Amino acid sequence: MKICVFCSANEHIAQEYFQAAAGLGHWIGENGHTLVYGGVNQGLMEAVAKAVSDSGGRVIGVVPMIVERSGRTSSYVDIEMPCDNLTDRKQLMMDQSDVFIALPGGIGTLDEVFTVAASATIGYHHKPVVLYNVGGFWSPLIHTLDDLQQRGMVRGDWRQHIKLADSIDEIDQLTGNL
Repeated sequence: MKICVFCSANEHIAQEYFQAAAGLGHWIGENGHTLVYGGVNQGLMEAVAKAVSDSGGRVIGVVPMIVERSGRTSSYVDIEMPCDNLTDRKQLMMDQSDVFIALPGGIGTLDEVFTVAASATIGYHHKPVVLYNVGGFWSPLIHTLDDLQQRGMVRGDWRQHIKLADSIDEIDQLTGNL
């Protein structure tokens, strides 16, 4: 399975997020899956790629040219897919991946999660997004999504497209049927 991971490229964040990224990466590699991600050599992005690589998995980096020119491409990338910009990057990641997992992240991660989920809601694909709720990181977003649902701003149930997991075991269960 090709698993796309969205996450922070920041270095100065809680250590528990790095531990979760490494754990997820080891699970991906040990189970023979392929990581698809943004290809950056910083933050959680580097942590998950290193763990996949160390566990014998394959790493596909979808790298915008601006990242490549700045020398921020990870050395753990086995296959590099260059792209022009972030819009291209998201489309390539959607095309390449079977499932999406969001570790803690910021604006870019939110953009990626909602691009994939919105595409699913109108029928472009049927691939789930899993919010890996490390230390309750995604709880405020879950509350916001529930509020939007309650106010009638979301057609259907947002949980049809965005799944929740508090552990690797839950991720394994959610992705086991794909």
